Amino acid sequence: QVQLVESGGGLVQPGGSLRLSCLATGRNFRSLALAWFRQGPAKEREFVAAITRAGYGTYYSDSVTGRFIISRDDATRTVHLDLNNLKPEDTAVYICAASEAIDASMLRTTPESLLSWGQGTQVTVSS
Repeated sequence: QVQLVESGGGLVQPGGSLRLSCLATGRNFRSLALAWFRQGPAKEREFVAAITRAGYGTYYSDSVTGRFIISRDDATRTVHLDLNNLKPEDTAVYICAASEAIDASMLRTTPESLLSWGQGTQVTVSS
């Protein structure tokens, strides 16, 4: 089982930026496909971004394409999500997910029970 711990959330004004980080332990980090999801107030959990093993490919939801960037650092066992040009509708708990068995291209539709999850970090976009 992999353990995931997110950090970096906070309060930011519209148009601002944040960098989220997720530290993964308990498994060979290089074997993990990684993703970020989010869950806003009174909303269902939704896919945000994913990155392949070795970081050669990335995937984004339409709502964040061009504003968010996912990256990974295998040396520090960390996946990052850079949030730029933030909007109030980006307000949510951002949650890191991982899988050793599932390809990153499939993470957006994988049943939640098949992934490992972190506890999440709150991002609030407000003036």
